[in-house]
Amino acid sequence: MKLCELKRSAWLKSKSNRVGRWNWSKWTYSGRWQKWQKARSWHSSKPFFEWGQTSIVQRMPKARWFKRHYKLVDNYSIVNLSNLQKDERITNDMEITKFKLKELGYIKKESDLVKVLWNWDFSKKLTFTWLEKYSKSALNKIEKSWAKIN
Repeated sequence: MKLCELKRSAWLKSKSNRVGRWNWSKWTYSGRWQKWQKARSWHSSKPFFEWGQTSIVQRMPKARWFKRHYKLVDNYSIVNLSNLQKDERITNDMEITKFKLKELGYIKKESDLVKVLWNWDFSKKLTFTWLEKYSKSALNKIEKSWAKIN
């Protein structure tokens, strides 16, 4: 076989486009833009990113029935009987209300829901009025100390 007898292969007859070698051949960019951020190899946009425009997810109105979970749960301010026992401002036969607890600094607002808990000793004779919840151990201690719940 001589060099002059060699023939080109059938698939080599047409000149191929050199894609991806910048823009020297036929202005092709390998499916990318020319010079912007999206043309760079490191670029990948996050889902729902709209180039500075507020995303469609944030623009869409929320469903009417949707409520946030923290609005569905009641938040109670906690008052410990042991703290009331240690407090010298609270005396025997005193009436404990939300107003009194706010005045003494145990709760922030009178509109707060209050739950009474017990963790150590309690022996004062107090009257509890207009408080929402009591733990079982707190109820037992209140009954043993001859305190009242109205």
